[in-house]
Amino acid sequence: MKITAQMVKELRERTGAPMMDCKQALVETGGDLDKAVDALRKKGLAAAAKKAGRVTAEGVVASYIHAGGKIGVLVEVNCETDFVARTDDFQQLVKDIAMHVAAADPRFVGREEVTTKILEHEEEIYRQQALESGKPENVVDRIVTGKMDKFYAETVLLEQPFVKDTDKTVGELLSEAVSKLGENLQIRRFSRFRLGEGIEKRADDFAEEVRQQVAS
Repeated sequence: MKITAQMVKELRERTGAPMMDCKQALVETGGDLDKAVDALRKKGLAAAAKKAGRVTAEGVVASYIHAGGKIGVLVEVNCETDFVARTDDFQQLVKDIAMHVAAADPRFVGREEVTTKILEHEEEIYRQQALESGKPENVVDRIVTGKMDKFYAETVLLEQPFVKDTDKTVGELLSEAVSKLGENLQIRRFSRFRLGEGIEKRADDFAEEVRQQVAS
C-alpha cells in the first residue's frame, strides 16, 4: 500500500511522534493507522510526544573535544527540571549527543530548520539528475522523495542514525530518554568546530577518526 503524506500527517497529529517514525510505522503496518499508533506506543514514541508541549527551561550545555583537539562540539539539551538535568542518565545522554555531532557532522537539529531555499535547491538537483538519467516522468517524483529522505537522514541531527547504535536514530534515542526520565527533552542547538575549518583539509578524515574512537 502506498503511504501518502496525508497518512503520515494524520498519524503525526494523533501521536505527535516524529515524521520519519510515523512514516516507518505506517510502512511496517501496511498503512493501518490504528496499528501504526500501537507500534509507536510500543516504541515509547507516542508517550514521549504527550510531553512534547511542556516547557523545557532547564538542562545543560556540554562539550566534547576529540582526541588531539581536532574537533570540538558544544550542545545544549533542555529538560523540565534541574533535578533531571543533574541525573547521570541525562548527563550521559547529552555527552552521547555531543559525541554524535562530532562524528556525524549534522547541519540542522530538525527538519523545521531546513529553509525553503535549501529544500528547493536540493529538490531541483535531484529532479534534474533523475530526468537526465532517462527516468520516466511518472517515477521522477518518487525518486526525488527518496533522495530528500536520504538528505534529511544525512543532515538532520534527529534523523541521523545514532553513531553508537545505528539501529536507532538520534530522535529515537531522545524519545527513549523522555520515556525513561519522564520529562520533555529537547536538543535546542549545537555548534561544531573543526581545526583549520575553511582551510583546505579533508573533513571526512577527522569525522572518521571520531567514529573509530566511538567504536573502540
